[in-house]
Amino acid sequence: MTFEGAPDPESELAPPSRAYVRVLDWVESELRAGRLRIGDQLPGERALAEEHGISRASVRDAIRTLEVMGLVRTATGSGPRAGAVLISRPAKGISNMLRLHVASSGLLVEDIVEVRALLETWAATVVDLDLWADGGQEILQEAADLLETMEDVSLSRDEFQALDTRFHVLLAKLAGNAVLDAVMASLKDAVGDVVSEAVPTEEEWKPLATVLRHQHQGIFDAVSGREHHKAAHLLREHIEWFYANTTAKRPETPDHPPRLGT
Repeated sequence: MTFEGAPDPESELAPPSRAYVRVLDWVESELRAGRLRIGDQLPGERALAEEHGISRASVRDAIRTLEVMGLVRTATGSGPRAGAVLISRPAKGISNMLRLHVASSGLLVEDIVEVRALLETWAATVVDLDLWADGGQEILQEAADLLETMEDVSLSRDEFQALDTRFHVLLAKLAGNAVLDAVMASLKDAVGDVVSEAVPTEEEWKPLATVLRHQHQGIFDAVSGREHHKAAHLLREHIEWFYANTTAKRPETPDHPPRLGT
């Protein structure tokens, strides 16, 4: 795979605006071949610039791009943890992309809500707790702890929403699909700011939070009780209710409502 906008590999010098793509392609190639692994430190700026025939500024552009994509973390200093180290945080990369496209209106919130409902309800129907060595008890206990924490009425809206996101991601995790884990976290994060803007005051948020607590408990009970189709139904109701009660406060009218009904 070659990143979009990559230069012709036969050209002697990549255009300055695309030179950094050489580093992205090299990282992908090295990962696929097993010559680079998660936890490895990338070569320094000078070494990468010389190897790929580009400027150090272009190398920095590549590292920044990889960081936004959730593939490296950077740190100053010296030693094995300094420089650019390969990591794997797919949810961060997908979330950054979605947030920017939502902000630019390239993606509609309504469409993201639709996809989220589809994925969460599917996940609920395929959960098989017997496939987990502990019957899924570790994940279920963590979800139960989150529900208990969310009962605290002194939580701010942002604190509650962060816990809410973790709760939904945890339940989806029981489906045992790593791609779903990353996408779920990204979808919830991508519309977080929109939700905050739609419910501008704590006074407006509190009654919504009361209903959400009740809905979360019902969903949890259905999942832990192995009532998969009931859990899927409650999740769809929950997402549909929350969307209807937040978008009504948004200044613009969506082009189309999400098609959440069965």
